[in-house]
Amino acid sequence: MQYRLIETPHRTVVVDGPGSAIGSDRDASDLVSAALSDDAEAVAVTVERLDRAFFDLSTGIAGTLAQKCVQYRLFFAVIGDVSKYEEESDSFAGLVLEARRGRGQLAFVADLDELWSRLATMRR
Repeated sequence: MQYRLIETPHRTVVVDGPGSAIGSDRDASDLVSAALSDDAEAVAVTVERLDRAFFDLSTGIAGTLAQKCVQYRLFFAVIGDVSKYEEESDSFAGLVLEARRGRGQLAFVADLDELWSRLATMRR
């Protein structure tokens, strides 16, 4: 799996650009392994790199990926516009709403700058 490590302001494994879709338990494990081996505090994946099944909560892909990150105390962020998926699924819209309200380990953000802001407020 291709990813890049951004070291400042928060050490983050970022999966963006061209490549295969993230959509399996194996992909989730690979992401967590990459983050742990690079001593990252967060994992961020762009909407375009997530398999469409991620946005259908009944598949369990979103839950698996988020749970693996939480288990290893990694912050997980989806970067990009998810409004199309919110319109298609009330349950996904509810997940996004809860993530945006909370101070948990999951975020849906527009870009990396918003992710950095979110991580900075969590560290206070």
